This record gives sequence, C-alpha cells and structure tokens, in this order.
Amino acid sequence: MALKFFVPAVALTQLASSTLRGIGSAKTIVLTIVALSLAAWWLMAIDLPPAVAYLRSWMPALLRGLWVNVQISVQAVAIGSLLGLGLGPAALSPVRAVRACARAYVQLFRNVPLLVLIYFTTYVFPFEIRVAAWTLPFPDIVKVVLGLALPTSAYVAEIFRGAIQSIPSAQWEAAQSLAFRRTQIFRLVVLPQCLRRMLPPWMNFYASLTMSTSLASLMGVHELVDTAQIASNTVGRTDFTICVYFALLALFFMYCYPIALLTRALEKRYDRH
Repeated sequence: MALKFFVPAVALTQLASSTLRGIGSAKTIVLTIVALSLAAWWLMAIDLPPAVAYLRSWMPALLRGLWVNVQISVQAVAIGSLLGLGLGPAALSPVRAVRACARAYVQLFRNVPLLVLIYFTTYVFPFEIRVAAWTLPFPDIVKVVLGLALPTSAYVAEIFRGAIQSIPSAQWEAAQSLAFRRTQIFRLVVLPQCLRRMLPPWMNFYASLTMSTSLASLMGVHELVDTAQIASNTVGRTDFTICVYFALLALFFMYCYPIALLTRALEKRYDRH
C-alpha cells in the first residue's frame, strides 16, 4: 500500500530528470525543487497510513528545526570566514612570527574533530556573563556556533592562502612595474581573482558544515535532529521513527544538494575562463 503513495513522487522526479537533460544547473536546481515540492504537496493532500500521517503533523516542527540548523551554519560560516580572510594573508606574511602563528592556528583547528570543538566551546565558555550589575546568559546555540566557526576559519584561511598563491607571479610583477603599492596590488589585482577561485570550495565547505550542525543536538540545542528525537519518543511507533529519519535525510538533501549543483556549475564556469 505504501508504494502506491510514492508512485506520483517517483514519476515527478523521473519527469524532472528527463526534462533537465541539457539544461543548465540553475534551471536544474529550480525544477528539482519544484518537483520535490509538488511531491510533498501531494503527500500532504491525501489520506495516508498512520506513520506518514503522524509525519505530516510533525512536519512544521521539523521545518522549524531545519531553520535552526540553517541559522547555525550561516552564523558559523560568517564568523569563520571573517577570521579566515585575515588568517590567509597572515600565513604568507614576510614576518616569520606572524606566519608561524597563523599556520599553527590553521593546523590545530583543521585537525581536531568537530564534536571535540563543540564540547570544548560548550564547557570552556561560561553559562552566563556578568557585566556590572547585569547577568547575561550565554546560550548553548552561541557556543555551538563558535565551536563550528573555529574550524571554518582554518579552512577558509587555507582556501584563501591557496587562492593567493595560485595567482601568477607575472601579475604581481606587472602591477609593481606600474608603481602600484603592495596593498593596491592585493586589493585591485589579486583579491578579485581570489574571490572567484574561492567561491566553489567555500560553498562546498558550507554544505558540509550545514550537515555537521546536527551535532548541536548533543548540546541540547532544539534543532532538526533533536526535534526528530522528540517526535519519535512522543509518537512511540517504530514505523514512524523510520519515516521521521527518512524525512531528515530528505530535508538535509533538499537543502544541500542544490548547493552542490551550484558549486559544480561554478567550478566548470571558472575552469572554462
């Protein structure tokens, strides 16, 4: 019986796949999302088996949980990217001490498991901060963001350093011959090319980081995985537990797969140029 409920969804996916042959990646992303949305709408509109009916009732809560994951990933990658953009040039600094410190930071946070960093920030930072007569809470979600921002800054620093080193030395020499200062060369010649070269690996890392935000559930953050666990315990049905974790796979896939498609499209575009 369950198979007949998913036949239209499979048909929509096959229709999208056949339609998308030879179409660009941007249209592929849009049409894939439309096909999945139509399949989800169809499932919401019909009479379903009990487990799937429970899943339908819990879907708004799961979507709110996914939104928390997205917020964590965006904040972590924003903070980490700002730090990494400063560390990348520091790793190429002519000052030996600055170069050594930047490289030590990058190697440290690139080679520590994410879960360890999340536990580190959770228990090292206080649960509340006292400022004069006020006591400000330090939420667990902020600690998770900081725990994910540390490895992000290290990876972005390496991406930036590699992009700088990929610029041909002839461009530096040509700009110097035109009496450009080093800061002008970096700002006007090197940086625009670096940003284009950094974008695909940066987006790829962001998709990976988004999937890693599921670790926040271990710290008590009420995100997608934590919501799924609460739903499973509340309903108490094995078939519903299977359905809810399939829904988790689908939700993460629907968010991260378009990013992967766009990353590949950008890589091909910049390779051609």
